[in-house]
Amino acid sequence: MKILFATPECAPYVKTGGLGDVSASLPATLAALGHDVHLLMPAYRGMKVSGEIGDGVELPPWGAWPAAQLVPVKIASGVTLLLLACPGLYQRPGGPYVDASGHDYHDNALRFGLLARVAAQLGTVHSPLRGWSADVVHANDWPCALAPLYLAHARLVSPQEATAASVVTIHNLAFQGVFPMASADPLEVPHPWRGMDGVEFWGQLSMLKAGIQFADAITTVSPSYAREIQTPAHGVGFDGILRARAARLRGILNGIDTRIWNPASDPLLPAGFSRDQLQGKASCKAALQARVGLPAERAAMLFALVSRLTPQKGVDLVLGALPRLLSTGAQLVVLGQGDPALQQALQNAARQHPKQVAVTLGFDEGLAHLIEAGADAFLMPSRFEPCGLNQMYSQAYGTPPIVAPVGGLLDSVTDASADPVHGTGFIMTGCDPAGLEDAIARAQRLWSEPQRWRRLQGNGMARHFGWEDSALQYLEVYQRAALQAHGGAAAGPVTGTVQP
Repeated sequence: MKILFATPECAPYVKTGGLGDVSASLPATLAALGHDVHLLMPAYRGMKVSGEIGDGVELPPWGAWPAAQLVPVKIASGVTLLLLACPGLYQRPGGPYVDASGHDYHDNALRFGLLARVAAQLGTVHSPLRGWSADVVHANDWPCALAPLYLAHARLVSPQEATAASVVTIHNLAFQGVFPMASADPLEVPHPWRGMDGVEFWGQLSMLKAGIQFADAITTVSPSYAREIQTPAHGVGFDGILRARAARLRGILNGIDTRIWNPASDPLLPAGFSRDQLQGKASCKAALQARVGLPAERAAMLFALVSRLTPQKGVDLVLGALPRLLSTGAQLVVLGQGDPALQQALQNAARQHPKQVAVTLGFDEGLAHLIEAGADAFLMPSRFEPCGLNQMYSQAYGTPPIVAPVGGLLDSVTDASADPVHGTGFIMTGCDPAGLEDAIARAQRLWSEPQRWRRLQGNGMARHFGWEDSALQYLEVYQRAALQAHGGAAAGPVTGTVQP
C-alpha cells in the first residue's frame, strides 16, 4: 500500500510526547513490511535531518494559506520524510504548538489546517508529488484531523476521481484542537458541516471532532482506552460521538522500539543484562544511586518515576504514599517536569530525605535509560493513560511496574497478585492513595522473596512489545478503511448539499 502518515511531530526531529515515538517507529515498521510509506510533518525551526534530499515541490498560496514547499527526504528507515516548509507558519522559536513563553500560537488553526490540507491533497489525483498519491492517509491527533474532512469533501465533489481512505488516530482525547467557529472560513470547512453533525463542539470548531466524524476508520492507542473514551468518565465530552462511531473505532496497543530499548545492547547503560544474565542490573542500580546522589544500598528497594509531573500522571498519589514508602527504608528517584506545585513538593521531599529521595527536574535521555535499568520497581499511577510506554520499557528492563487500572497500562501489565505464575507487575485496585499504597506493599513483599521476584522480572523481560504485531493490525484497519472509502459516500454524517 501507499501510506501517508501525517503527524505534527516525529522523533528524533521533534518530540513532545508518545506521538513522537509512534511517528518514528510505526512508519518504519510498515516500510519494513514492504509498504511505500511517506511521513508528512512541518519543517520546524532548528530541525536537523540526514538523508537523500530530493527536489522541493512548490505549493502556491491557497486561500488563507501562504505559499509553501514540500521537500522529500529519503531517511535510513526506508520512509520518505516529506517536510512541509512554510517559514511564516513553522520557522519560529518555541515548540510545535507553543511559543517560547509557553503560550499557544495564535494561528495554530491555520498552521495545522495547512498540514491537514496538504495531507489530504496527497491522497487525491491532484497530489503535488508527481507519480505518487496515497492509498490511505493516516492522520494523527487534532493537528492532522481535518484531513479526513477534506478527503470526504473531495470524494463528494468529484466521486469519479480516486481518493485515499482516511484513518484518524487519537493519541490523547484530552487534546481536541478547539478554535473559534470563525476559523471555519479560512479553513474552508463546508457550511453544511459546521453544525453538530460536523465540526461544531459547544459553539466552537474542533479539529479532532472533524476527524472522528469524517474518517473512514478511527483508532486509538490501546483496546482499553478505546472502551474508556466511550464513557462519560473518560470521553471528555466526545463519548456520545465515539459511541455513535463505535463500529469504526479500534484500539491498537502501541509498541516500543526494541532496537533502542534493549538492556542487553543499550549503550547508555554502564553494564548490559538480559533475562538469563541479570547480573548487570545490580551494576546499573549502583550507578543510578551514584548518579542521583543516593546511598549505594543494595538492600534498599529503589522505586522510580519518570513522567510529566501532573495530576493526570498521579504524581500527587506518589507524594501521598511517600511517608509510608520511606518508613520501610525504600528509596525513590524522580525524573520529569510539569506542575510547579508538584515539582516543589517533590523537591521539598528530597531536601527532607536526602538519603532516600532524589529528584531531577527536566528531561535527560541517558538518565531515563539508567532509571529504567537501575530501579527495582517503576511507578505509573496515572488517572488515565491512553497507552503509556514506560511500563513497557520497565518490563523489558526487568523493573516490574506498579500501574493504575486504566488504558494501555491495563492492557500491557499482568498483575502478579492475581496471576503469580505469569505476572509482570502490579495493578492498583483503584486510582487513589489506598490503591497505590496497597500495590507498593504487595511489590515490597514479593521483592523480599528473591526467587519469586526474579521470576516476575523474567516474565516481563520475555514479553514482546515490538511494533510488528501492531503494524499488522494497522494494515487491517487501512484495508477496511479502503473498502469503506470505495463505497463512494462521504465517511461522515452530512446535512445539506456541499457545492464544489
